[in-house]
Amino acid sequence: MSDLDLTATPDSDFLGFELLLDDDGRALLERVRGHMTSVVEPVINDHWTRAEFPHDLLPGFAELGIAGLPYDGPECPGRSALLDGMISMELARVDPSIATFFGVHGGLAMGSIQLCGSEEQQERWLPAMARMELIGAFGLTEPEHGSGIAGGLATTARRDGDSWVLDGEKKWIGNASFADLVVIWARDVEDDQVKGFVVEQGTEGMTFDLQEDKIALRVVQNASIHLAGVRVPESHRLARADSFDDTAQVLRLTRMGVAWMATGCARGAYEHALRYTGEREQFGKPIASFQLVQDLLVRMLGNVAASTAMCVRVSQLQDAGTVRDEHASLAKAFSTVRMRETVGWAREVLGGNGILLEHHVGRFVADAEAIYSYEGTREINTLIVGRAITGVGAFV
Repeated sequence: MSDLDLTATPDSDFLGFELLLDDDGRALLERVRGHMTSVVEPVINDHWTRAEFPHDLLPGFAELGIAGLPYDGPECPGRSALLDGMISMELARVDPSIATFFGVHGGLAMGSIQLCGSEEQQERWLPAMARMELIGAFGLTEPEHGSGIAGGLATTARRDGDSWVLDGEKKWIGNASFADLVVIWARDVEDDQVKGFVVEQGTEGMTFDLQEDKIALRVVQNASIHLAGVRVPESHRLARADSFDDTAQVLRLTRMGVAWMATGCARGAYEHALRYTGEREQFGKPIASFQLVQDLLVRMLGNVAASTAMCVRVSQLQDAGTVRDEHASLAKAFSTVRMRETVGWAREVLGGNGILLEHHVGRFVADAEAIYSYEGTREINTLIVGRAITGVGAFV
């Protein structure tokens, strides 16, 4: 690292956090950055407007080899949580919807199988998911259970011989309508414990309704899942998922991915705003020369740097095996608040042009509203941290 300096990192990485990565990690990050900038950014506004997922881009993403990046399961990359977080940030820097897709497929779905599946189940599904030959989804949230999901799932699982029968509803499930595998979490009616099941696309009794008219993450294909007597073989029950604590183990890891996405969303809005201020002229000079504009830019950069610093430290704790729920919750709560603030300032810098998709910032403003809420609202994450520092739970 001694031969590197801050000129080797993007201007938006003001404090040079990328220099914490090894040479291979920085090279992968640069490949992802180049792909997102040259391939995704030119087309993403059109997909966002039409609320369509760019399926034709999946082969290019597969070549990057970033699905399930931190997992060491069969044929998985097995890289660091820090690199995985920075990749999530890089994806969200161009488009939060693409980052969310990877968070669902490579984070939640692959993570469920990595953490809760048997060795045989990992061998069966993870290699193809890492190659993106099989796409995954994660079905936990229900129509009447959001933040209170830990209190009990309405979706049920009933053992019937060598199979399980699933009944219930899921909502807000990203990738669900086109995923090859959907991890469904359901309550076992026998012991009242939460268990996980890998349900293949096309299984009889599992149907989907796309959620339309979203104002955020429009590229993400969220769907409601209807489960009516869905029969799943025992071999598709995640062998090491026996309670909601096992589900929470997956969420603990992926919550950090959302914190990194929020930081990337803020970073992307800042970069577009900074570029705009150098090109836009008023009163005969670039608006970058105005004091009030510089004040907003510095506020944005400060938010991005502070959020990145917190995410870096928590990811280091992940790599050390010492991370706790409250660490991830603090990072998620902090970075999403700072993200909301930052995208608002970016839109302010652009004035009326800030609401035009051609300048991208408006998309970040809208997408930030979804990132702010999913994987635990600010309020819930605050209470998780509050319980840790006071020793008193204040959830209800």
